[in-house]
Amino acid sequence: MAERLRVALLSYRSKPTCGGQGVYLRHISRELVALGHHVEVFSGQPYPELDEGVILNKVPSLDLYNDDDPFRTPKLREYRDWIDVLEVATMWTAGFPEPLTFSLRARRELEKRRGDFDVVQDNQTLGYGVLGIKKLFPVVGTIHHPISVDRRIELKAAKGWKKLSMRRWYGFVRMQSVVAPRLSPILTVSESSLTDIHRDFGVPEDNMRLIPLGVDTRFFHPRPELPKRPGSIVAVASADSPMKGVATLLRATAKLATERDVHLTVVSKPTPGGPTEQLITELSLDEHVTFVHGISDEALAELIATSEVSVVPSLYEGFSLPAVEHMASGTPLVASRTGALPEVVGDAAIQVEPGDPEELAAVLRRLLDSPEEREAVGRKGYERVMERYAWPVVAQRTVEAYREAIAARTDHTS
Repeated sequence: MAERLRVALLSYRSKPTCGGQGVYLRHISRELVALGHHVEVFSGQPYPELDEGVILNKVPSLDLYNDDDPFRTPKLREYRDWIDVLEVATMWTAGFPEPLTFSLRARRELEKRRGDFDVVQDNQTLGYGVLGIKKLFPVVGTIHHPISVDRRIELKAAKGWKKLSMRRWYGFVRMQSVVAPRLSPILTVSESSLTDIHRDFGVPEDNMRLIPLGVDTRFFHPRPELPKRPGSIVAVASADSPMKGVATLLRATAKLATERDVHLTVVSKPTPGGPTEQLITELSLDEHVTFVHGISDEALAELIATSEVSVVPSLYEGFSLPAVEHMASGTPLVASRTGALPEVVGDAAIQVEPGDPEELAAVLRRLLDSPEEREAVGRKGYERVMERYAWPVVAQRTVEAYREAIAARTDHTS
């Protein structure tokens, strides 16, 4: 049997029900434990949901972006040290502090644990503190996709003063571009992301390892015993992020709603009174769109499996775990022809031009009118997932990267 490894997984925020970081953390940690390794997670808020056998070490921030009280002002008694002051000062000057401040706190925690771990995996923090951790342990980096791409897309959509504040918000990207080339190896999830990381962060291509994400087939699988909801469309996407293309999907839905009974469910929580809610009102879609959030894996999987069509309308994706979950559920998928999505879905989904509501509406109309095409596309998606995307395989390949990092450090110090 291969040597048991002691692994520390770092994640500056690990929301369990949406966003890739928390989902990835839960599955990779569970499968590493199943392979016989000791795994401890170090995470800031929101904390992850973890399975039995995985240890959670909470690394609390001031939680300035709590869903219930975003951009809050902490009380004086909440300040514990200079890192807290830095966190608040960065937020007050329109920056996003969490990758840096979490990395500094994680370094402090791991300095107390010298000798407790064989390897550290950083889940897309890429803060300066990670370079300090690298002096203590071998560090494997994970970049699902470089945030520099999000920055470009959001800056393009911003106007006036909003563009200036957006530049400041994404100030941490420069830090990530400094840290990323100093970690070895870097794990990423697609050829598209590998190319973007090389271009934007300067990581040599031979220093990256391509390991696609997996899907939890315990939940995401076809459910033929459950009836489909007529006219139902589902999407799992951050409602207010321009990059996720929800506005395009809403405009396509509005076109369909003028001619048929159609209902879109978006798994996300839009900002009250924000751009997405405003667009729904503008398009008179209140009776045709529902937002759900915070639901269990079982409820999410059932929602997807009982929908007639699923959509990933993004303007860019570095991988897209929702796309794989939709395909695993046997639900026919319509996906944007952008980023890593063509690579992820292959010929097992219908691809459309990103940002084009006319084409998206036409494809959705065709699928809703054709049970035969829905059946064929859904079956191809399911077969593709079963062939390519499984978490045990992801975990085994990740362990190989750990051993590579450990061996490289041993060679360097010997």
